[in-house]
Amino acid sequence: MNEQTVIGVDLGGTNVRAGKIVGQEIVAHRARAISSQGTQDLVLQEIRETIAAVFDNRVSAIGIGVPSLVDVDEGIVYSVGNIPSWQKVPLKKNLEQSFGIPVHVNNDANCFALGEFYFGAGRGYHHLVGIILGTGLGAGIIINGKLYCGRNCGAGEIGKIAYKEHTIEYYCSGQFFRQQYGIEGGMLYEQARQNDAQALEIFNAYGDNLGQALMIALYAYDPEVIILGGSVSKAWPFYEEALRRKLESFTYQYALARVIIQPAQTPKISVLGAAALCYDAEK
Repeated sequence: MNEQTVIGVDLGGTNVRAGKIVGQEIVAHRARAISSQGTQDLVLQEIRETIAAVFDNRVSAIGIGVPSLVDVDEGIVYSVGNIPSWQKVPLKKNLEQSFGIPVHVNNDANCFALGEFYFGAGRGYHHLVGIILGTGLGAGIIINGKLYCGRNCGAGEIGKIAYKEHTIEYYCSGQFFRQQYGIEGGMLYEQARQNDAQALEIFNAYGDNLGQALMIALYAYDPEVIILGGSVSKAWPFYEEALRRKLESFTYQYALARVIIQPAQTPKISVLGAAALCYDAEK
C-alpha cells in the first residue's frame, strides 16, 4: 500500500460517513444524517456533499461500502435497508460523473474484511475471514491477499445456511437475543457486565451457536485469521469461552491451533474498509 490519497465512504441506513485517507491515517472526516425516507436523488446528493467536504485534487479514487446487494462490476446497488427509494441505484456511474475519478462499490461485510486486512488485525496475513455480527450476520473473504466476492457478490453469506430450526444468522446475530429471549443485545450486554447469571447463560448459548458458524468458515475457507466486528463483537469476553469450547469439535485441531480468532479493535473501520476497496482494485 502506497501513500496515495483515497476516500472511503460508509453508507448506513440512517447516515453517511466519509474519510480522506493518506497511507494509514484518516486526515479528514465528515459524517451526517441522510434523508432515509427521501428520494433516490436526494440521498445521492447528500452522499456527494459529504464526499465533497473531504475531497481535493490529490484524491485518486473513492471506495464506498453499502448495507445491501451490489453488482460489483457495474457498481449498481440494490435494495438498501432503511432507504426505500434505493432499489436499483447506479452509484458508481453517478459518483464517477460527479468527481471524475474511479469509484469502487461493495457491501459492508466485504469492506470490513478489507479494512482489517489493510489497516487492522489482518495486516501481514494472506487468508482472512471478517464476520460482522449485528442485526444480521455478514462475512467478507480475503484469499491470497485479495477480496473474493464470488460471481454475484454472494461469497461469505454463511448466515443464510440452515441451522437448527432457522439459519446461522438467526442464532448468531442480534436476532437471537430478540427472538429467543425478547431482549436487545445492548441491554443484555449491560446485564452481563453486572454479572447477571441469566445474561451470562444467554451469552454462553450464543457462543455455542457462533462456534458453529466459525467452523463453517474454517471448513470452507481455511483462513489464517478470523476477525469479528459489529455490535455483538463488543460482548466477546462473555461468549469467547463457550465459542472456543464448541470449536473443540472441529475435526482439524492442528489447523485450528494456527488460526487467530479475535474481535475487531480498529477505530472507524467501516470508512477505512471502504477506502481499502481502492487498494484491492489495483491487484
